[in-house]
Amino acid sequence: MLDYKKVNNITGWLVFVVSTLVYVLTVEQTASFWDPGEFIAVSYKLQVPHPPGAPFFLLIYRMFAFFAFGDTLQVAYWMNVGSAVFSGLTILFLFWSITLFGRKLFQIKNGEESKGQTISLMGAGLIGSLVYTFTDSFWFSAVEAEVYAMSSFFTAIVIWAFLKWDTIEDPKEENRWMLFIAYLVGLSIGVHLLNLVTLPALALIYYFKKYPQPNLKGGVIAIGLGGIALIIINNFIIPGLPSVAGSIEIFFVNSIGLPFGSGIVVFSTLFLGTLVYGILYSIKKQRAGLNTILLSLTFILIGYASYALIIIRANQNPVINENAPKDIISYISYLKREQYGYRPLLHGQYFDAELKDQKEGAPIYLKGKDKYEVVDYSTLNVYDPERTTILPRIYSTQERHKQIYRSKLGLREGQKPTFGDNLYFMFSHQLGHMYWRYFMWNFSGRESDFSDAPWLGITDFFSDKFPDYIKENKAHNNYLMLPLILGIIGLLFQAKVDTRSFYVNAMLFLMMGVVLVLYLNSPPVEPRERDYIYVGSFYAFAIWIGIGVLALSHWIGKLNKNLAVSGIIATLITFPIPVLMAGQNWDDHNRHGRYFSVDSARNFLASCAPNAILFTGGDNDTFPLWYVQEVEGFRTDVRVVVLSYFDTDWYVEQLTRPVNESAPLPFSLEYKNYRKGTNDVLYVMDRQNLEAISAKEYLRLLKSESDLLKLTSGGRSTFNMVPSRNLILDVDIEKVYNQGLIPEGMEDLIVDQMNLRVKGNYLTKGNMMLIDLIASNNWERPIYFNNTSLATITLDIEDYVVMEGLTYRLLPVRKPQGMRTELVNTDIAYQNVLEKFAFRGMDNPDNYFDDEFRRFTSNHRSAINSIAIALLDEDDLDRAAEILKFSIQVMPHEAVPYDLASGQMVPLFFEVGEDDLALDIVEKLSHKSVQMLEFYTREDRVFDREAMISIEMLKFFIPLLEERGYTELSSQIKKDFERVMGPIGGGSMLDRR
Repeated sequence: MLDYKKVNNITGWLVFVVSTLVYVLTVEQTASFWDPGEFIAVSYKLQVPHPPGAPFFLLIYRMFAFFAFGDTLQVAYWMNVGSAVFSGLTILFLFWSITLFGRKLFQIKNGEESKGQTISLMGAGLIGSLVYTFTDSFWFSAVEAEVYAMSSFFTAIVIWAFLKWDTIEDPKEENRWMLFIAYLVGLSIGVHLLNLVTLPALALIYYFKKYPQPNLKGGVIAIGLGGIALIIINNFIIPGLPSVAGSIEIFFVNSIGLPFGSGIVVFSTLFLGTLVYGILYSIKKQRAGLNTILLSLTFILIGYASYALIIIRANQNPVINENAPKDIISYISYLKREQYGYRPLLHGQYFDAELKDQKEGAPIYLKGKDKYEVVDYSTLNVYDPERTTILPRIYSTQERHKQIYRSKLGLREGQKPTFGDNLYFMFSHQLGHMYWRYFMWNFSGRESDFSDAPWLGITDFFSDKFPDYIKENKAHNNYLMLPLILGIIGLLFQAKVDTRSFYVNAMLFLMMGVVLVLYLNSPPVEPRERDYIYVGSFYAFAIWIGIGVLALSHWIGKLNKNLAVSGIIATLITFPIPVLMAGQNWDDHNRHGRYFSVDSARNFLASCAPNAILFTGGDNDTFPLWYVQEVEGFRTDVRVVVLSYFDTDWYVEQLTRPVNESAPLPFSLEYKNYRKGTNDVLYVMDRQNLEAISAKEYLRLLKSESDLLKLTSGGRSTFNMVPSRNLILDVDIEKVYNQGLIPEGMEDLIVDQMNLRVKGNYLTKGNMMLIDLIASNNWERPIYFNNTSLATITLDIEDYVVMEGLTYRLLPVRKPQGMRTELVNTDIAYQNVLEKFAFRGMDNPDNYFDDEFRRFTSNHRSAINSIAIALLDEDDLDRAAEILKFSIQVMPHEAVPYDLASGQMVPLFFEVGEDDLALDIVEKLSHKSVQMLEFYTREDRVFDREAMISIEMLKFFIPLLEERGYTELSSQIKKDFERVMGPIGGGSMLDRR
């Protein structure tokens, strides 16, 4: 007879080894795009990441960095390995959870497992856990240093621990396990809050065990109590306790006059004293239930105590110190993620609702010299009550979002959306597009890695409808719906045989899927696909996949009367499913050889002169830069300024301090001028007879808090304004010449005045500080912008920037009117690209480059095109040809398919006499474009941005080829185009010269 416990342990650890090995073999070797760059940097030096932080994650991943043994280039790899290990542990506990569910399914008692039952359970755990190992979304997070791998581990171990608790008979042992679970929940708070969503489902386990005769009413109450536990932890413990402590702190300091920290000491003493008294009281009165609850709360708080790291490190002023949560007030704001704004959940406005009023809300405090000062008040927006609704799903105030809502709902301009439209968007987009599509990606198939790619079914596997560019996409994966079918079999089988366990797993599935979708209330467009958020729901479905194997084993056993043989047969029948998924997904999850996420950041920094100031835009522009500076120590003389943070006082204050090899930034304005609540928004009020104002004079008036800039709102509050949108900055031409700042050949473009013109109707604090920086810097340090930040700022300075590679340097030169191309310092830009830029692995077709890599590749190609155009304008054909050929050498089509920027390269290759290279690009792009348009037309798909680019590209190539004498190719492309799209008309977005 098989020793079930030993077999279960050995098989589980074997699955752990296999899954971990898979992830280690496919792990990214450096920092990935998006958040991993930030998390690696802050873990390496224990700094402060974006709200609400992940302190326990930082502590653990810091230890993984030790395996690099001082080699900073290996730090990212070992932290990525940390995710591989935690993902492998997730698979381990999934295996054990499936076998525990299986034991309940067949009502197997400890020590009474038959050989057939043991084999069947091992097969179920093996298949279910291996299928989940190779799912698209989980594998994605398993190979990068992000919080989701570790968060999945905590979710898995808590579910397993509760299932284990369910098998224990001894009340003392039950309580020990309950405390262990509470401690895990507390620790998980320091990683990610996904773990808390499992509590309603786990409450069902408790109810079914403690109440042998369950009913619907009791089940609803149990789920409700689990939800209350979730709310208590998520709303009252995590931000609530600090909020109460903050209120007491303000009272003791402001009202009583005690020193800072006195309220925190009093609150901590009272709270901990009450908790200790309650525990002692429960022991004295033999109240076991009360004792368990209070001890569980204690262990949750012990785990939650990892957040002390955030305040401790914030007060050490590390380089990355987001929100600077140094005191209780800023810490509360940090925990509540206040910088991300408000999303209505249960009640709110439609997107077309008019703002009727703004009411003054709660005071906003900042720590002053001897008390907490009120610097502002929160704003409560009051909308037209006729245009508000319960469960608001179409709520955004952003104009872009409003346009997308109308497009998705088929609403005309001015047509009011209804509650039916609201529900339609919820079901079609939030639940359909942003969840069900992701679910099917993982258990049915995925068309490609292009934005908004649909899922694939069985018929798609046998269909030849897909164009080459989709079939050749490494993320074109089809599992023939086999995992989905097996999971549905398991779902139905468990629902019939073990209804209680079915309710538990169904609650896990819904809470971490549908309910999470409704809670997040996602906007109509996201910066990237968000499937990784719902891996907990996919985890629950993987349990049903394991149960599906048990169902097959059970049915086969009825035929052959031998459960051991049927278990083996069921396992062998289903084993090709994880094998199929591994084969389909390996090439698009193997991140070996990918470095461009880091190299692109290095290229940004390499484009900057020494001691530069570089403005960046969003997360993906910034986080890789933080990584290469803070971990690899590359170009730490450059001060990276995140434009989106520049509107905050804590960030500006950080910029006034030296960092690494970068001196403080020069500002004339003082803290009082930019602290929270002061000069957050400055409205442009064009005064009569005042066409312009000196930028330095305006800053002087701001600094002195002059009444000349004051405006009163509603007779209550005053704020500063901008008296003219034209802010003039005088340039010391002699100084600029002496410093050699003007590129050769641009001497005629120098200006003695620059107009820092405000584009819109107001200045934000960040743009105010940008004006101050430009004026105060006085050309001492080079100031650069990347393309995102240059497009984001509300100052019209595009005519005063000169491209030097990937960055644009602010200089006192003005682009001539009518000049269509940008100013380029060709000597520096050419040298930067050919001698300083890195393109590791970008020429290898075996490497997988997803949509994010392709976007950054396109940015580089476009930058090289601009340099080539400038060289051609200088009649430097040799260097123009060299840099163009360099572009397709380091980023060839075979590795990264040609794109819009490649299409813009075609006339440049013609101009330098490289017709063969130009024609090669034309043939490849036109082939793809025609196939795409045929596919979209045949499938009746809405033409997205890629399709529109394809249309413009073909329209661009036809006359260009005709002009160059390639009439046959031109005629063929025109014929193909008109066959699909009809007669040609209009211009082209590709014509840059």
